[in-house]
Order: sequence, then structure tokens, then C-alpha cells
Amino acid sequence: MIRMKNLFIILLALTLAGCGYNDLQRRDEQIKANWSEVLNQYQRRADLVPNLVRTVQAFAAHEKEVFTQVTQARAKVGSLNLSAETIQNSEQLGNFQAAQSELSGALSRLLMVSENYPQLKSDGAFRDLQAQLEGTENRIAVARNRYIKAVQEYNITVRSFPSNLTAKYFDFTVKPNFSVDNAAEISKPVEVSFGGDK
Repeated sequence: MIRMKNLFIILLALTLAGCGYNDLQRRDEQIKANWSEVLNQYQRRADLVPNLVRTVQAFAAHEKEVFTQVTQARAKVGSLNLSAETIQNSEQLGNFQAAQSELSGALSRLLMVSENYPQLKSDGAFRDLQAQLEGTENRIAVARNRYIKAVQEYNITVRSFPSNLTAKYFDFTVKPNFSVDNAAEISKPVEVSFGGDK
């Protein structure tokens, strides 16, 4: 009887080890950690914005529309709280992406304003802030790529046999991932025109 009970426990342990539950848990936790890093880098960028705006304002006070756009975009980003637990909602993730894209666009316009002010471009504080912003954009790209990869691995595990059975039983579902904002635009072929072509 004891021997049969031990055999049953061993079989149960082997079955659970091969069911993918631990894999699903590990991958889910990896997604949460990577998402936290994405948020951390976006927050770093948001924290740089006020200093950058103040520095540019000192040289280009009449560019109020650009400053307003940047300030509004930053406020919109700050109002969106998307935790690791709520990223399963693709609509919320889309809103988050849209707000971040809006801030990126506003920052690009702000940096374009600096092209009109040579004294601003030569200002040490502005150059430092611009370098920090560029570095942060690179960090955001790396963090997003890691997150995308983690979601991809998790989704493969959720969809693959036999772990898909475990995923269904324990209610693990496919998670949404970052998407390209302008997929239709970037899929169009590039038109190249040389000077003499008609």
C-alpha cells in the first residue's frame, strides 16, 4: 500500500513537472519584470522633459505652442497608470503606446526648435539634456525589445502543447504586445526619385 502511494506521488510529480505550469509562472514573472523596466525608462524620459523645456524656453520664449504640446503630452503620459497586472488589456496598452508616441513627437518638435537657435545648441546644459534624452530613448528601445521578447516566449508557451492544456486549466491567456503605430505607412514601398526621372 505504501509502495503504491509512493508510486502515485512520483507519477503525480512527473506529470506536474512536464505540464508547463512552472514555465508559465516563470515567463509571466519575466514579463512583469521587463514591463517594470519599460515603465522605469519611460519615467526617466518624462523626468527629463521639464528641464529640457525650461532650458529651451530660456532661449526661445516665443515658441509657446511647442512648449504647450510637450507639457500636455507629458501630463497625458503621467496620467496613465499601466501596471504589470493591467497590461493584459490591449486597449489600455494601446492608449499607453499612443500617449508615449505623442510625447515622442512633441519632444522631436521641441528639439527641432533648437535648430533655429545656435546659442541654444551651444549651451552646455542643453547639450547634456539632449545627450541624456538620446541615451534614454536607446534604453527605452532596449527595454521594449526585452519586453516584446518575454511576451513572445510566454505566448508561445501558452499556445504550445502540452503547456497549452495547463494554461487553459489555470487561466493563462495570450498577452498583448507592443505594436507599430503606423504599420500601414511603414509597409508601403519607398518611392525613390532621381533628379532626371519623370
